[in-house]
Amino acid sequence: MDCPPPCPRSTGSPEAAAAPRRTRIKICGLTREADVDAAVDAGADAVGFVLYPKSPRAVDAARAGALARRLPPFVTPVLLFVNASAGEIAAALAAVPHALLQFHGDETRTDCEAPARPYLRAARMAPGFDLLDFAARFPSASGLLLDAHVDGYGGGGKVFDWSSIPPGVPCPVVLSGGLNPANVTDGVLRVRPWAVDVSSGVESGKGIKDAALMRRFCQAVREADERLAAATREHP
Repeated sequence: MDCPPPCPRSTGSPEAAAAPRRTRIKICGLTREADVDAAVDAGADAVGFVLYPKSPRAVDAARAGALARRLPPFVTPVLLFVNASAGEIAAALAAVPHALLQFHGDETRTDCEAPARPYLRAARMAPGFDLLDFAARFPSASGLLLDAHVDGYGGGGKVFDWSSIPPGVPCPVVLSGGLNPANVTDGVLRVRPWAVDVSSGVESGKGIKDAALMRRFCQAVREADERLAAATREHP
């Protein structure tokens, strides 16, 4: 997944630049070689490896490294952490040295910046959550990943209210939370995110990806992009 610039230089709001562009696709929670290969074949720009032991999709640093080595050029490995120690992050980066980092816990700006690597910061979209204030607290983030707020960490495969995303988010938005092949086209059309992120929505079981669902998901994103491009041509 191409890394967008840090927050002050871009926008992920629904009023983002009118010129059509390709929505990037991240498939997260991969645990098997066959699923990594299928995600790449489907058209994923990035694949995510969960370094959180309590997750049913968790892998350790060595396993993440083995899976990441299957990736061809220009497909980005993403390492997902939840309140990990500096040593745990360093071990994962030693195994996957060119990874983009993704922080899903209670990490502060200092925590996120400590590894000196590009990172995404997850925002848990609870009712009343001030996303603009949250973005201001992480100006060095390459993007904000918007997920549903559930007990624990992660979105639990739940969709949040997309209308709660305020205009003028000063940073690229990665739309997550309950996306699947049936609803991602609508999500891209309504939110106009920089990227979309999917995990349980393309699975046959926890941590077991379904190749056909991954293909359908990527095709649905491309359909949304084509519809946006057509609308721009009709109403430049």
